[in-house]
Amino acid sequence: MKTSRLALAAALMLSACGQPQPSKAQEGVFAEQPRVAPRDAGAMKSSFAPVVREAAPAVVNISARGVQQVRDPFFEMFGGGPQSRVTGSIGSGVIVRSDGVVVTNNHVIENMQQIRVTLNDRREYAARVLLANSRSDIAVLQLEGVEGSLPVLRIDDQEEQQIGDLVLAIGNPFGVGQTVTTGIISALNRTETGISDSGSFIQTDAAINPGNSGGALVDMDGDLIGINTAIFSRTGSSTGVGFAVPATMVKRVVDSAIGGAKAVVRPWLGVKGDTVSADIARSLGLSRPQGLIITEVYPQGPGARAGLEEGDVITAIDGAEINDQGGLNFRVGTRAPNDTVAVTILRDGKTQTVNARVSALPGVADPGQGTTVGQGALAGLQGVALSPALADRLGGDPFTSGVVVTGLQRNSIPARIGLRPNDLIVQVDGRPATSVAALGRAQRGSELVIVRGGRKLTGRLP
Repeated sequence: MKTSRLALAAALMLSACGQPQPSKAQEGVFAEQPRVAPRDAGAMKSSFAPVVREAAPAVVNISARGVQQVRDPFFEMFGGGPQSRVTGSIGSGVIVRSDGVVVTNNHVIENMQQIRVTLNDRREYAARVLLANSRSDIAVLQLEGVEGSLPVLRIDDQEEQQIGDLVLAIGNPFGVGQTVTTGIISALNRTETGISDSGSFIQTDAAINPGNSGGALVDMDGDLIGINTAIFSRTGSSTGVGFAVPATMVKRVVDSAIGGAKAVVRPWLGVKGDTVSADIARSLGLSRPQGLIITEVYPQGPGARAGLEEGDVITAIDGAEINDQGGLNFRVGTRAPNDTVAVTILRDGKTQTVNARVSALPGVADPGQGTTVGQGALAGLQGVALSPALADRLGGDPFTSGVVVTGLQRNSIPARIGLRPNDLIVQVDGRPATSVAALGRAQRGSELVIVRGGRKLTGRLP
């Protein structure tokens, strides 16, 4: 267990009050001290200042500006084109390398062209994006013109945190300037938050407000254990329910950026499942609802090669408990492609562990414009067959099949009936649309089933 600077400060205070001084042979005892609650008024008056002094210089303010093209139908009626609108964003970030590598939230800098970073000592730098990953909501920046070494926060990805541990949130709420708030870890491994289908968040009651996004969640050793990302609130202000991306995922994105990658290659296990409910647990003879029951295994995927089967219950990945698909996606997503993970499963009432080598999702994530349909009622539509890699990039289910619309020829039937780029065509006349060639079978009056923005729509070609 790591030695807390706050614990050391408290120990020194006790020594100054006449407690026995430890010998050098006893100094190692401090590294093994258990977590304890404050026992008296003196302990309650202990200050977080030593931790803040170490951590705060590495937390920065971020301001970003961008230009968006906005279409105004009324203006276009009189021959006008798209209008430009200046947008802005403020947030926070953390210096993780002394040469000026900064980590923040992707939503702080997304679609922004100019990024300025202000250090705690008021120095300012322009920044460029090394890598932005919307799935984890983490972006990595490089400050320009850095001379000398900048203060840094160490990324602690050992996952030693426990519910109830004290933490500090450091950031720039509402743009007022650097602010420190304190709280505890309220929960770990929060997956069903609606923030991401591959996120497993640290929940804290330390006050997090707009502008804190991208800031540091710090433990009592002054180490970075998470990047503050989101809050649950009906007012837009802190209500004591905040979420941070754990350091394990932060480090994965930072390592990818420093290694020169332009995208985070997210590996997968190639299995899909449902959370074990109380009813399922009873039917399986489990003492409590726990685990993810496999409902689908991707052919020739990592899970299939490792021998995983439908009906197996995954209870842990590398010893970390799994209870839903989001937790599985997160655990596997923190690993690099070709890493081996230990998958603990329950099969036929017996627990066993199998090793699976995770891999990148099959297919091309960015196929370009794809192929144009040359015949039938959908002629003029450009599309590409959905692959697991493309589905993942679009934020969908890698097990889904269909054809993604990538473009539409002007005045074609598909354009006139209202199909749009990124629509997913899943059926034509009741048959699965697994290729662009399958769309050529569509005739006038054919029934189409599409998925748009998560909604399934059904209609007939005129």
